Amino acid sequence: MFEIKPMDPQTYRQQTRRSTLIIVVLFVLLTMLLSTGAVSLLGQPGGDNFRYNLGGVIAGVLLTFALVRLQFWQQPWMAAAVYGWQLKRNLMRVTNVMHHVTSGVAANNPAALKLLRFYHLGLLQMHQLDGNTSALSSLTREIDQHRERMEAQGLDLEQTTFHSEWLTSLKP
Repeated sequence: MFEIKPMDPQTYRQQTRRSTLIIVVLFVLLTMLLSTGAVSLLGQPGGDNFRYNLGGVIAGVLLTFALVRLQFWQQPWMAAAVYGWQLKRNLMRVTNVMHHVTSGVAANNPAALKLLRFYHLGLLQMHQLDGNTSALSSLTREIDQHRERMEAQGLDLEQTTFHSEWLTSLKP
């Protein structure tokens, strides 16, 4: 279950830049170390050592990925980046079944109405966190119309929690 949490956009961008910089520096150091080590251990002086350099880069990518997912993912300095990734991932899950959502909204299905409201709230937050104000203005009319539709049916507008069963209930 995923929940939209209030977050300051400036703090979010600062924290994600910092975590990205840490991971990039780690990646560069690992690939340089592994490539240099592979060439010095397995390579030939003056020979073609491209495959050892490439092997070091590939090993650096895999090791960086493993460290991020297994070690860094739970660290407090990665919290903003993890939250942003989870937000975008859940919005993509809704986007992938948007044709079912829109037909459910047209049929006044409460799960579809709530899911679309979650989607709108998530999009608003994502655009605010990313500093994408131009995309926000293009969504305003659609979001307002949907909010009015939910108010008319007496549904709760604070749909900040994503329930995966909403997705399964919409699929035929």
